[in-house]
Amino acid sequence: MEEEIFELKADILKVFAQSTRLKILECLRRGERSIHEILSAIHGEQSNISRHIFLMQKNHIVRTRKDGVRLRVKVKDPEIFNILDRVSKILKNQLKEQEKLLLKV
Repeated sequence: MEEEIFELKADILKVFAQSTRLKILECLRRGERSIHEILSAIHGEQSNISRHIFLMQKNHIVRTRKDGVRLRVKVKDPEIFNILDRVSKILKNQLKEQEKLLLKV
């Protein structure tokens, strides 16, 4: 049972391990968007964006719904943005440490 939990956690974290998916999530931070809006915001190709959205949907990160002929996407749980914010904070801290080291040189 414990191993299954680790696998499920790893599956969610894998979603964050790709820059296009991170761009999509940041686009969705402002709320539900159509595929067309996402394409315009991140300058991607529809087939590529659709593939990433399918993967995130499969891992319960986003949900989609039809709105006429458009497919709309939104984040299922806004806690996702807390994870992204924490990663940004870690990155900023790392950069500060590197800057301190460079100033010593």
